[in-house]
Amino acid sequence: MNNHWKNARIPAIDEKMGSAAQTYIHSLTKPVGSLGRLEALAVSLASMTKERFPIVFPPGVLIFAADHGIVSEGVSAYPQEVTSQMVRNFLNGGAAINVFSKQIGAKLNIVDIGIAADIDSQTLISRKVRYGTANFLVEDAMTREEAEQAVDAGYQTANEMIKSGVKCLIPGEMGIGNTTASSAVVAVVSGETVGTLVGTGTGIKKEKLQVKKEVIQKALELRKPNADDPVDILSKVGGLEIAGMAGAMLAASSSRIPILVDGFIASTAALIAKMICSRSADYMIMGHRSVEPGHKMLIKLLDKEPILDLGMRLGEGSGAAVAFPILLSASLMINEMATFETAQISANNQEGETRLVYK
Repeated sequence: MNNHWKNARIPAIDEKMGSAAQTYIHSLTKPVGSLGRLEALAVSLASMTKERFPIVFPPGVLIFAADHGIVSEGVSAYPQEVTSQMVRNFLNGGAAINVFSKQIGAKLNIVDIGIAADIDSQTLISRKVRYGTANFLVEDAMTREEAEQAVDAGYQTANEMIKSGVKCLIPGEMGIGNTTASSAVVAVVSGETVGTLVGTGTGIKKEKLQVKKEVIQKALELRKPNADDPVDILSKVGGLEIAGMAGAMLAASSSRIPILVDGFIASTAALIAKMICSRSADYMIMGHRSVEPGHKMLIKLLDKEPILDLGMRLGEGSGAAVAFPILLSASLMINEMATFETAQISANNQEGETRLVYK
């Protein structure tokens, strides 16, 4: 079995380039700091890409789809078949992520990494590791080898997308039951009480929410994942699409490609990637704040400040795609704005404070 991700060499971000970008931003025709977080984002992008004038267009949206055996415990508002039905919707261009990908001019690829059914489509990328995970209340979600295979599938698929020319990666997912798997993963790593991390996912009612919490708690007691071993966590209570997204993030960071992280599920994958190689987190930007309770803990563990807070909880990479224009604005600011010198504008008043006065 190939394990390309184990040989990944993730470079340190270039802080000198970030400083050079910061200096250049101060020379742009605006008061210092007046564009707020856009300036900080531009500096981060320069550090990641090792380019004083970083480019993030075109973005690539990479959706991993997989099923979860834990759905048989009644933890989701939707049956397992909805995963394959939604993937067909993706392929037909009818989902939210299709709309938002088109809006931002993104290359969009859909990957079958573990759907419980076969879908006949020439545009669906097949990287199927197995037909969905097992019910992790009864047995491990997958073998350790399958977890590693899923990470590798994500790594290789992202590398292919990067080679096609994308300059920013937006990993996304589809998998009925994946908020249950993600909640279990976050509970293991954080050590927090399950009840504080579990949300309604696709919209389950109060009674089902309690069942979901109890199922996760019991599964963790039975499976006993090793909190210091990300592959063990994936194999015991994780998901194939979570592993795939983690691998994709490792690939992007290896190539100095910024990663725009979506909500709860994608952030869980980001946490796994960070556990595999801590440097990968340096290439991550949090696209938005999910309303799923567990996302608050993930934001803390990843030490990231979300760009948007729109009350979203859809997944699919949708929140990150909606946030992309902000990232693009930061890139265009440093690439296209004039400096005081080139615009022939006096930069300082008598007190040394920045002002804008045409000569």
